[in-house]
Amino acid sequence: MSLDTAPEVALPKRDLTHTPRRVLVLGATSGIAEATTRIWAREGANLFLVGRNAQRVAAVAADLKTRGAAYVDTAVADLDDVDGHPELLAKAITSLGGLDVAYLAVGILGEQPKAEQEVNHALHILHTNLTVPVSLLTWLANFCVNQGRGTLAVLSSVAGERGRKSNYVYGSSKAGLTAFLAGLRNRIDREGVTVLTIKPGPVKTSMTTGMKGSEKFADPNKVAQQITAAVHKKKDVLYTPGIWAPIMFVIRSIPERVFKGLNL
Repeated sequence: MSLDTAPEVALPKRDLTHTPRRVLVLGATSGIAEATTRIWAREGANLFLVGRNAQRVAAVAADLKTRGAAYVDTAVADLDDVDGHPELLAKAITSLGGLDVAYLAVGILGEQPKAEQEVNHALHILHTNLTVPVSLLTWLANFCVNQGRGTLAVLSSVAGERGRKSNYVYGSSKAGLTAFLAGLRNRIDREGVTVLTIKPGPVKTSMTTGMKGSEKFADPNKVAQQITAAVHKKKDVLYTPGIWAPIMFVIRSIPERVFKGLNL
């Protein structure tokens, strides 16, 4: 099954008015993804979780079952291996019996100082944060276009709004992802498929533990509530918390001759 063509997956017929929402979660053990899937579990959704750590995936799955998920299945996979994406995605959708929402919470922060000195580390950040989502989304977009519906909800970041010396490698990967999502939305929204770009500010998760000021970062549970609401409303873009929309407007508006002298 090629990433370049619209995939065909044999699925049973179902009653769309009574079947629980079918959600594929890629990067299911991330802090934001966990908080989001707990909400969907309480709503009785069918969930398919993908993560690279078998113990963590199993623990999340068990937790979601106790919270009310109608169905939970899992796969352990290293999503950096893009060649394995078609088989993995087809397996997940077959297990769910269809697809209503694909939720991508794939990404690494990396180490900016290391990326400045070691090009392989910079390329690893770009691969995981940009190449991997592009691979997954190309397949998923074609599948959703074929069925004429679906939502692709993807975690990008406010860090992609403007390059800053403190995290420009990570930020550039998210800028590329945001641009890709905008173009994908322009292509497939008219086909009945929603593309939601999620732009969180710093959130209290394992990825941000130890960062300066982390005690002031956003609560992942509140972020998750905003994400599920945005999915329900079929929004195009979500800044979360919402205060980041005006903040990033100001940051984007700073002239380059001034911005380049700032310590951000």
